[in-house]
Amino acid sequence: FVCRSDCLVKTIRSEGYFGMYRGAAVNLTLVTPEKAIKLAANDFFRHHLSKDGKKLTLLKEMLAGCGAGTCQVIVTTPMEMLKIQLQDAGRIAAQKKLMAAQAQLSSSSAAGAAEPAVETRTTATQITRELLRSKGIAGLYKGLGATLLRDVPFSIVYFPLFANLNKLGQKDPNVKAPFYVSFLSGCVAGSTAAVAVNPCDVIKTRLQSLQRGVNEDTYSGILDCTKKIWQKEGPMAFLKGAYCRALVIAPLFGIAQVVYFIGIAEFLLGMLPRRQA
Repeated sequence: FVCRSDCLVKTIRSEGYFGMYRGAAVNLTLVTPEKAIKLAANDFFRHHLSKDGKKLTLLKEMLAGCGAGTCQVIVTTPMEMLKIQLQDAGRIAAQKKLMAAQAQLSSSSAAGAAEPAVETRTTATQITRELLRSKGIAGLYKGLGATLLRDVPFSIVYFPLFANLNKLGQKDPNVKAPFYVSFLSGCVAGSTAAVAVNPCDVIKTRLQSLQRGVNEDTYSGILDCTKKIWQKEGPMAFLKGAYCRALVIAPLFGIAQVVYFIGIAEFLLGMLPRRQA
């Protein structure tokens, strides 16, 4: 808790309150199709893995989740890539600003006051253009393997757990569970899966960071990244951010499941005028 509070205070101090929202626009733009793909793909695979409407075994539920997690990385990988670059840009800029201030302070007595550096704010559009120019479409999919390593196990844990928790609130197998049961089931399943795969998320974030701060390691791949984190930071480093990630994922998936299961999308689509045959 102390480390999380320290991170919060230092981020606000160096980047301001809105530094906490770097990458928010990318999330808002792409999180909806990501969740839509994940939920729809899971239903698709569950439907095709079931026989005559019979209850799926746990193994088949996990296979359906595996398929859903694999499909979603089409959107997830570029989204995560851009979000991490925006967050890193703020962190690196703050670090450079601090180092410049220290250098200016140490040399002010001899050389006089230097002009302050003009801070430029990096945008998602700039990052996207630079990645496409230098590395092509593959640049947006850097860290694809690590993203698969995180999202596939997440879905394997999340969907079977959600389905079984949600069933506990069904009085009749043919009637949907109340909305609050779906919400709570999504919260519990989401936070549990988020913590379970947090080590994979740490590795993915390190691999997708293109900008490095002072004394920060570079990594050649998943195994190299895992080895360096274990040796230099210890096993607890793989749980960094787990608490915050669980707090974010829990309401996100709770709300997503309520929207999906109540059928709000179908209701809104039904209100659209139908074309005459």
